[in-house]
Amino acid sequence: MSRFKDLFPTGKPVLGMLHLGGETPAERLATAIKEARIMDEAGFDGVIVENYFGDIADVEAVLQSLGGERPGCRVGINILGNTEMAFVLADRYRVDFIQVDSVSGHLPTDEDAAYGRRLSELRAGCDAVLLGGVRFKYMPVRSGRSEAEDLRIGMTRCDAIVVTSDATGQPTDMDKVRRFRDVLGPDTPLLIGAGLMPENVADRFSVADGGIVGSWLKDNHQDNGQISPKHVEIFLDSARESSPEPGL
Repeated sequence: MSRFKDLFPTGKPVLGMLHLGGETPAERLATAIKEARIMDEAGFDGVIVENYFGDIADVEAVLQSLGGERPGCRVGINILGNTEMAFVLADRYRVDFIQVDSVSGHLPTDEDAAYGRRLSELRAGCDAVLLGGVRFKYMPVRSGRSEAEDLRIGMTRCDAIVVTSDATGQPTDMDKVRRFRDVLGPDTPLLIGAGLMPENVADRFSVADGGIVGSWLKDNHQDNGQISPKHVEIFLDSARESSPEPGL
C-alpha cells in the first residue's frame, strides 16, 4: 500500500482548503479554526492550511491551535512560495501531509536537478505525505520537457500527484485529468486540485482518486468568501455518491 493510501485508506478522500482570509491575524485565525471545525464535523478527510490570503505566521498560529483541538480529520499545509518552510512546520507541528504546487516542470533543466535532490533530502527527514503538482495553476513551464516527461519525474518526487487547469476555482479539464492518469497508471494517486463542485465531482472522481475543494464551499463560491455549512453538506453528499466505499 502506498503512503497516500496508508494515510487515506478508504474511498476517495476529500480535502478542504483553508485560505486564511481576514483583515487581522486574530480574524484569520478565528475564521480558519471555525472553517476547519465545520469541515471536520461534516466528515472531510483532511484540511489544508494555506497562506493564500495570510502569511506563514498565520499558518503557524492555525497549526498551534489545531494541535490543541486535535480534529479527527488529517491536517495538511501548503506554504506558497516556500517549500522549505513547509517541511520545517511539518516537523514542528502535527502535520499529516504537505502540498507543493509544483514538483516538476517549473524550473529550467539545470536548476531542476538540484531542486529534485533537495526535495528528496527534505522528504527523507519528514514523515508527512507529499502531494505534488505538475503543470499546476499559475506555475510556469520551463523544463523544456513534454507533459508526460514532467509527470514521470514528478511521480518519483511525491506520494500523489495533484492536477489543475489554469486558475483557482476553474474546473480541472477532464482531458488533462485523463492524460495524467494514462501516464501515472493505476498505482500513483491522482487528486483534483481545483474547480471541484457538486455537478462535476462524479465525473472527475471517475478517473481521479480524490480531490481538494475550497472556493465552491464558500458562501459566494469564490476564494474570498466564508465557508458555508450548507455548501459543505451539498458538496459532501455529491462526493459520497462518487466514492466506491462508504464514508469517502
